[in-house]
Amino acid sequence: MSNEVRVRFAPSPTGALHIGGVRTALYNYLFTRKHGGKMILRIEDTDQTRYVEGAEDYIKEALKWTGIVPDEGPEQGGPYGPYRQSERKAMYGQYAQQLVDAGHAYYAFDTPEELDAMRERLKAARVKSPQYNSVTRMDMTNSLTLPEDEVKARIEKGEPYVVRLKVPRKEEVRLQDLVRGWVMVRSEDIDDKVILKSDGMPTYHLANVVDDHLMKITHVIRGEEWLPSAPLHVLLYKFLGWEDTMPRFAHLPLLLKPDGNGKLSKRDAEKHGFPIFPLDWTDHNTGEKVAGFREGGYLADATMNFLAFLGWNPGTTQEIFSLEELIEAFTVERIGKSGTKFDINKAQWFNQQYLKQKSGQELAPYLIESAKKANIEVSAEQAAAICELMKERVTFPHDFWTQGGYFFVTPERYEEKVVRKKWTATAVEVLLAFAEELKQVADQALDGDQIKELLNKVLEAKGIGMGKVMQPLRLAATGVGGGPDLMPVLAFLGPNTLAQRIEHAVKLLGAGKDS
Repeated sequence: MSNEVRVRFAPSPTGALHIGGVRTALYNYLFTRKHGGKMILRIEDTDQTRYVEGAEDYIKEALKWTGIVPDEGPEQGGPYGPYRQSERKAMYGQYAQQLVDAGHAYYAFDTPEELDAMRERLKAARVKSPQYNSVTRMDMTNSLTLPEDEVKARIEKGEPYVVRLKVPRKEEVRLQDLVRGWVMVRSEDIDDKVILKSDGMPTYHLANVVDDHLMKITHVIRGEEWLPSAPLHVLLYKFLGWEDTMPRFAHLPLLLKPDGNGKLSKRDAEKHGFPIFPLDWTDHNTGEKVAGFREGGYLADATMNFLAFLGWNPGTTQEIFSLEELIEAFTVERIGKSGTKFDINKAQWFNQQYLKQKSGQELAPYLIESAKKANIEVSAEQAAAICELMKERVTFPHDFWTQGGYFFVTPERYEEKVVRKKWTATAVEVLLAFAEELKQVADQALDGDQIKELLNKVLEAKGIGMGKVMQPLRLAATGVGGGPDLMPVLAFLGPNTLAQRIEHAVKLLGAGKDS
């Protein structure tokens, strides 16, 4: 590409950042890094009525967690700032005026009552989509229907007005989308959108186009929900004389509900019990709390890998990608048009794979933190050893504690199914004999092989096979019937603790019965 690639991620601070927005940010980031360009973070806060306190900070924190670092933005600065639209308010009016002067926009003085009456007239005439357009505009109160001197007088008097785009009648508006190919819309299907509100703030449409032009954006990669607005934006570029430098568009496929029926929503996430936001979010107005991926135990790199595959594929069987590998493999051409199901099970699978790849030392802090909350001290060495044992079986970092608490706390409850099937008199006899042997070496540190050798000695003396005691032994030591390789677990507990746990289990569960 001859010119520097410049993309922007432009969220609105109206609440928590949806996970679909994170995917949009990721695709922009991958694209610009692939082409050695720049990524801009622009806060689109023109709609001050929907502004939510804390939302901008949330967006920045979410991007920081994911590893997506903008090159320019409110914090980073840059040559094309300010990067908050509310701080750019003064510049938009001149472009709205330019459009009015060129005959591509007009002043509209319609009251809410007049707008409602227009819609009711159209509904009565059985118009499917009542809108302010090239036909209805001529029956409304605007600078196209009022004498010029009256328009001037109304403005000088301070009468409220908006500026609407004058969409031409019976024209084809075309754009070539990098994902969807050629898109064509007839102008009669586009209404005369408000581009400047009565408070002087631009609407999304004008601000978006002006900012993308002034910030030299070369590619607009955004969600499918903005596709209906794209023809309007094409008209704005044309009317402002910027058609030759208009960015290339790529509209990403929708994220769908887990069953594929409809767009993914917060309600779906709550219904199925999975997060839909990158971080926990508390609404400052309502106090409502919503769970996030980070606090739910999802690793940032695993989450990014999962999101990358929601609409894109590398064309190979490879699924695990580092961020650097994603940058290398990513192409817009391999983004699909169809919506993609949000499969939380796949997100969990990615999390499992990333946990497996980490060393016990890397995982140890998770266990140490959980243990600390339970007022239990764990050394880094102990935590690393436990995590190394358990990492093949966990889905989330907190599983190291919830599934491995038995490394530190004697079980008081035992898995009932295993008790019923495996806790026999024969098993108890062997376990008590084994406990006596363990007491003889209580002050020694035995490894897994030495523990197994000691157990085999007891089994041979009793003439009983290993299969009859392995699950009862695990049950006595951990309280559960499954888990990582047993002998290293027993070695970690040590002979003295293991003997005590066997006797404790027999005390609580009884001597057992043979069938």
